Amino acid sequence: MTEPFFFTWTAQHGAAGLEIVGGEGASFDTADGARWLDLGSLTYHLNLGHGEARVIEAVRAQAARLCVAMPSSIYPEKRALAERLIALTGLSGGRVFFCLGGADANENALKMARLVTGRFKAISRYRSYHGATMGALSLTGDYRRPPLEPGLVGAVRVDDREGQDASAIARALELEGEVGAVFLESVPGANGVLIPPDGYWPEVRAACDAHGALLVADEVLCGFGRTGAWFGYQRVGGQPDMVTLSKGLTGGYGTLGAVVVSERVARCFDDKTLLAGLTQYAHPLGVAAALEAIAVYESDGLIERARALEPTLRGALEGVVASGRATGCRAIGLLGALDLAADVDLSALKRALAERHVHCFVRAKERALVVAPPLCVEEAQLREGVGRIADALASS
Repeated sequence: MTEPFFFTWTAQHGAAGLEIVGGEGASFDTADGARWLDLGSLTYHLNLGHGEARVIEAVRAQAARLCVAMPSSIYPEKRALAERLIALTGLSGGRVFFCLGGADANENALKMARLVTGRFKAISRYRSYHGATMGALSLTGDYRRPPLEPGLVGAVRVDDREGQDASAIARALELEGEVGAVFLESVPGANGVLIPPDGYWPEVRAACDAHGALLVADEVLCGFGRTGAWFGYQRVGGQPDMVTLSKGLTGGYGTLGAVVVSERVARCFDDKTLLAGLTQYAHPLGVAAALEAIAVYESDGLIERARALEPTLRGALEGVVASGRATGCRAIGLLGALDLAADVDLSALKRALAERHVHCFVRAKERALVVAPPLCVEEAQLREGVGRIADALASS
């Protein structure tokens, strides 16, 4: 059957999707009666897992109380969420710009960096993904950018393909001059879970300060517990000037993004016009989902849980490496990756994973398999899921 809508990130001929009809925790159900282990949190965003009734009820209650608003509307939940995000990020005295998703967040952070510094250049890395809108895509370093070029003028990418080296960013800041911002994912996830070496983030922070550039932490994928901390930069060190958020912000249950900025950045707009805005800015249903998601993260200890399960995930992945079908692995919190052996047939691997009803990400360009289960995953489910991956690799 040919669907009347586009499938994303693929040619349409032969494209197919899963018809998900429900789920619970770290598993989802499909229309054919199968139950899948979700080791991808759908698209890295369902941090709370499937069927989270508390968030569903919070959205339902918000719809009955106040379902729509305009960008300039003031209502208690909007204020409460902004205050929580400022506190959680540690950007005391700052402010929050709300938007619709991760690309929007990076797009607006880029605008604010230009307005604050008066500089149009921004540095990012080749092994990075910042979103699909043209500004965010211009910052993106991976294979999704070149087919859509030319992008924005001023995007400068640092070569990190041989590893993350803070001196490369410091050198780029020196050579380029007049750079407004450096955009970094705390841990690049979709490009293979690239955990930075000790000292990397503090060194980048110092380089930004030395050259008058803002440091933007892209926490769209790593935020809200994925790395075993509220935000990835809190695991790897270094305080940013701006933090971009989405995905886990609502636990997967609402359409919302945000840019949290430091007091220094916020004060710049006391008298200068902030030339940014969206019709659905701080939509009440997204805000309600985010507030309740944060409450669930806290009440269920999910941030700590992700940290506690890190050794389990790493150990399970190391077991796959020992089998010879992967050449290396790494994990931080509940985010892990396998480097696949050269003789693994990726198409066959995807089919084998589907046959075993396990959802994760096979990254062809990086020859990596990425695991990012909901933070509520049980230890036994985590071991079982990686076991299914090992079995799929053995047949590929």
